[in-house]
Amino acid sequence: MSELHHPPHHEHEDTEHENGVRTLLSWSAPGRPYSKRGREFYAGVALQVLLISIILFLFHEYLLMLTVFALTFLSLALSSVAPRNFHYRISNQGIKIEDSFFLWKELYDFYFKRISGMDVLIIRTEALIPGELQICLGDLTRDHVRHVMVGYLPYREVVRKTFVESSGDWLAKNFPLEKKAE
Repeated sequence: MSELHHPPHHEHEDTEHENGVRTLLSWSAPGRPYSKRGREFYAGVALQVLLISIILFLFHEYLLMLTVFALTFLSLALSSVAPRNFHYRISNQGIKIEDSFFLWKELYDFYFKRISGMDVLIIRTEALIPGELQICLGDLTRDHVRHVMVGYLPYREVVRKTFVESSGDWLAKNFPLEKKAE
């Protein structure tokens, strides 16, 4: 069985390939924002799911109960397993994430956000699916990535929150699953 070869971590490489594609930036970072969760988080999730399940049971919504259990299982699995490192590359043609490549004309704009204590580059796409790409920056700085990308895509300093994001923030503030570290 052969091992996967992961390229070394490069913060900036400006190399030209034989077909005119020039790599502007290349790095490795986790595939998604991740923070280790404590017992309090899992207990809070279990309590909330139990409450929702009781309410759904009283209204005889058994399929909806199964959906809640399935989504809870998925979110708990994702929050307990650390992501593997992905290799990202920004070139003069577009952005490559592992084996997926996005041309600049398929992308709309970009901005930065802090998620689970990590800086994340968010690139909105022209197409409805995937809608946006979330790329962890790892050791790179926002300014360095912004400097490389601003020639290809518009940078948004301020992005309005959607209704879903605002609702999620309100729920997290009023019904926290774990105490914030101070």
